[in-house]
Amino acid sequence: MAHVIRVAVIGCGNRGADVYARHLTAQGAQVGWLVDPRPARLREVAARFGVPEQACFANAAAFFALGRVADAVVIATPDDQHVGPCLDALALGYDVLLEKPVCLVEEDLERLLRAEAASGGQVTVCHVLRATAFFQAVYEVLTSGRLGRLVGIQHAENVAFWHYAHSYVRGNWRQSPPAAPFLLAKSVHDLDLLRWFAGAAPQTVSSAGALVHFRPENAPPGAARRCVACPLTACPYDARRIYSRFPLDAWPNTVLTAGDLSVEDALAHGPYGECVYNGQNNVVDHQAVTATFAGGVTAQLTVSAFTHNNTRTLKLLGTHGEVRAHMDLGELELHDFASGQVERWHVPVTGNHGGGDAGLVAAWLRFLRGEAPVPTPLAESLDSHRLAFAAERARLRGTVERL
Repeated sequence: MAHVIRVAVIGCGNRGADVYARHLTAQGAQVGWLVDPRPARLREVAARFGVPEQACFANAAAFFALGRVADAVVIATPDDQHVGPCLDALALGYDVLLEKPVCLVEEDLERLLRAEAASGGQVTVCHVLRATAFFQAVYEVLTSGRLGRLVGIQHAENVAFWHYAHSYVRGNWRQSPPAAPFLLAKSVHDLDLLRWFAGAAPQTVSSAGALVHFRPENAPPGAARRCVACPLTACPYDARRIYSRFPLDAWPNTVLTAGDLSVEDALAHGPYGECVYNGQNNVVDHQAVTATFAGGVTAQLTVSAFTHNNTRTLKLLGTHGEVRAHMDLGELELHDFASGQVERWHVPVTGNHGGGDAGLVAAWLRFLRGEAPVPTPLAESLDSHRLAFAAERARLRGTVERL
């Protein structure tokens, strides 16, 4: 009988419990230990996955004091609490699935690399887009040689107006610090794709962006401090309208109801019912990045709150062809310059992050079983973080930063 992989989940929020613990359990692993400082949330998640009370901890130090008891550890704590638990896990020789961004201070990138080198464990960064069938299909076209030499990448992350309002005006990532800057928090996935497609380390980066719209001076006349008391029902950012669109047992409503709250209670008393013009946020809502890579590839990334859909669109520009990709629709289109032929096909896109969440967990479990290499190596994954840190410096200073 095959050994069942037993995993500890540190951080029982949406990513830790609703995504990674769920997919791990569905794919045959066992969630044996939980860590979270919120008693109600900890009880709820423990009941869901059958974790006994004695295997639940309010802090990571109490869990690590047990020594090495699990096969591996998931770290899905808030952005500013990733490094400490990861260092402690590596010191015990654990393999780690580490939520992005891995850190908020650039110097911590090297600390993590040194700790991994000294450990018997390896870190897999949660760059879930690489694990989607969709972007793997894009990568297969690129590596097939049909595009000739890759020259340029044009990539857009369309965040969707309601998603931005949920996560970056009302949610955990609305203030940086303590959360990561917008580009690092939301688009390190996409910077990782640029690095993956370029096949080389980044060399320079420039960036421009600002918090344009979600500011107190843009509040419409008569707006209330909280949506449930607001007479302006036509506002596109009305929380009542946004959350009524989704099932109660699906994201983003599961974020509101964590700890056995109702959506009504959350909107009446919590941050997700606040007016988006209250001024509680400081991260940018539109940003553009230009990066160059060793080997001559130039890439542009645009990240914006002001889109109707929540998707990614992409063009790879080669000397012999061009591929266009629309993730939300699963559409790929290849133009062959020599023959003039156009090929169009679809790739199934299902599940969170287009199937990337489930795909990453599957790849990590194969690694833990000794069947495959680490899915997203730490050393390569950190290039996306270096890009994000340098892009934020470039945005604030108006400079071109060299990596």
